[in-house]
Amino acid sequence: MYGVAMAAIGMLGVLPIALTIDGYGPISDNAGGIAEMSGLHEDVRTRTDELDAAGNTTAAIGKGFAIGSAALVALALFGAFITRVQEDNPTEKVTIDILNPFCFAGLLFGAMLPYWFSALTMSAVGDAAEKMIEEIVRQEPAILAGEKPDHEQCIKISTEASLTKMIAPGCIVILSPLIIGLVFGY
Repeated sequence: MYGVAMAAIGMLGVLPIALTIDGYGPISDNAGGIAEMSGLHEDVRTRTDELDAAGNTTAAIGKGFAIGSAALVALALFGAFITRVQEDNPTEKVTIDILNPFCFAGLLFGAMLPYWFSALTMSAVGDAAEKMIEEIVRQEPAILAGEKPDHEQCIKISTEASLTKMIAPGCIVILSPLIIGLVFGY
């Protein structure tokens, strides 16, 4: 398990570089689109196709590193979990049976938590953006008339949304392991 954890740390250590390179994929891909839309010579499009291929390759490598390191970290965390449970119950051999209904339900519930968290987060961003647009539309006539925009109101909308709308996702992260652990045990 130590080797798996070190491999995960090694992959996570180079992940920022891989993801930085991954960021250039859309840039090189856009070069081809710009060349095509602006009606440049076919030779330009041929060259940008090579950039596009390089961009797709870097994107695939970046995603591979991210997924691989996540899998290794999950494996290391699972190994640490089993080791800890075994330490707490030294007289019995601890096994995790995926066909056990409680274990399978826990696996499904745990797999759904990130989606629930993401949905709440995206909903919060959408609500905040909608309120911001309403405020901008409200201020638009005054701005067009030459008045200074009310930046404080926009900052207030963003701050209130970030503080109030992120309570539920935060509670999911903090409370779900505690509640599940206390109610169902390991």
